[in-house]
Amino acid sequence: MSTAKMRAWIAFGANLPSETGTPLETLKEALRALRVKGVEVAALSQIYETPCFPAGAGPDYINFAAEVSYDGPPEALLLVLHEVEARLGRVRKTRWAGRPIDLDLMAYEDVVRPDEATLRQWIELPLTEQTVRAPDRLILPHPRIQDRAFMLIPFADLAPEWRHPLLDKTIAEMLAARPEDEKTEVKPMSGVAIGTD
Repeated sequence: MSTAKMRAWIAFGANLPSETGTPLETLKEALRALRVKGVEVAALSQIYETPCFPAGAGPDYINFAAEVSYDGPPEALLLVLHEVEARLGRVRKTRWAGRPIDLDLMAYEDVVRPDEATLRQWIELPLTEQTVRAPDRLILPHPRIQDRAFMLIPFADLAPEWRHPLLDKTIAEMLAARPEDEKTEVKPMSGVAIGTD
């Protein structure tokens, strides 16, 4: 018996070339690879250019988000994302280093993983610790969504009404709370599109 498909949102990012090609070509290949692995892509956000974080750490990023449907648990979807990243040259060495591909599972319906207390700890983690600590398990929703305009803006293209199950704020509300100068750094790329086919 098959399980019902669940909605999920994935953040795509890259700022270094890969064996596949430019960052944009690599991200397009990631989309294709996800479809091959059974992830249905329902919609894509605009494509954006975003300054590297932390500032000066490398070339600007290409970012967009995808709304997908998937018929397994979020842990299985995360495994698929990691498999695609590895195939396209992602090596996890240094926190926030430049990368040829970065696929982040931002949210999976309103699922919380592993529990509310752990999610809250990661959301409240000081920036100094964020630079050196990475979770050893899936944290859902992604603990940095509310802090990053480059995640919120593409997410808002797709599901501005999605409500954070712990913070009780919509994507639109979290985006409105970000500083204006941070939001204006996330620039739509004109004349560039990635189809959902």
